[in-house]
Amino acid sequence: MKKAAGGLVYSTLQGRMCPGCRRPQAECICGRKPSAPAFDGVARVSRETKGRGGKCVTVIRGVPLDADGLAALGKRLKTACGSGGTVKDGVIEVQGDHCDRIVEALQKEGLVVKRSGG
Repeated sequence: MKKAAGGLVYSTLQGRMCPGCRRPQAECICGRKPSAPAFDGVARVSRETKGRGGKCVTVIRGVPLDADGLAALGKRLKTACGSGGTVKDGVIEVQGDHCDRIVEALQKEGLVVKRSGG
């Protein structure tokens, strides 16, 4: 018999689940790890309000760093803006509209930066 197409994707007890072996991703036995997004070497800075109750968030995508490097960069950017935020799934989010400050800070870090969106 075939397995059902659906299944458990996230558990509040164990976090993200592997779609192949249906175990927590930390205990995955099937070898299917989520692939890292492809980077073109350009960090894109945009401002978003969708799904956040009208609150503005500055989003940085495409930074070619590993998870630890992204966390450190996110901390430096949040400190430079005097704001809170988070780093998740390879995306840095800083609360508030800080696009210009973040573009300047990333250029000082030596990254190629583009403003995206409106």
